[in-house]
Amino acid sequence: MAVSSTMMPLGTPAPDFSLPEPGGTVHSLGDLADAPGVLVMFICNHCPYVQHIRPVLARRCAEWQERGLAVVGVQSNDWDQYPDDSPEHMAREAERAGYTFPYLVDESQEVARAYGAACTPDFFLFDGERRLAYRGRFDRSRPGSDVPVTGDELGAAVDALLSGAPMPAEQLPSIGCSIKWRPGRDPWSE
Repeated sequence: MAVSSTMMPLGTPAPDFSLPEPGGTVHSLGDLADAPGVLVMFICNHCPYVQHIRPVLARRCAEWQERGLAVVGVQSNDWDQYPDDSPEHMAREAERAGYTFPYLVDESQEVARAYGAACTPDFFLFDGERRLAYRGRFDRSRPGSDVPVTGDELGAAVDALLSGAPMPAEQLPSIGCSIKWRPGRDPWSE
């Protein structure tokens, strides 16, 4: 069932994180202090919404990184229930998809909870002071639609952030598969 992102209030400070890649290298928000902005994406391997945008997402993220934006992908799903999202599969997925950003394991799901992540994909773009500048969808394309995947909505926000222009006034929620919470961890059922 498709769900929408929760639309964290603009200006919210970026919640801190310290998460490993499947190979063990740990990345934290503090490591990205020199970047003019940070894009935190909640993605996974098995979600058809992520699979639908994956090639363009990989290409656009590489382009944004070349321009100085820090990018991280976070996988928070319970891989006991969804084995395709296990760290071993994440490493293969990152290589197969051509991800140039760290793809991080949120085993405790605490980072997803802190960000209010509700779906995959869910995008959070923070400015140089680590205040939320954009949260919303990649573009208007969906699996099974005839709308091409472009990443134009998130791309417009990244362009504005990196050029110092105003953020797009209209920010629409991302839609995707729900985060697969471990038993007793679903923040939306509390």
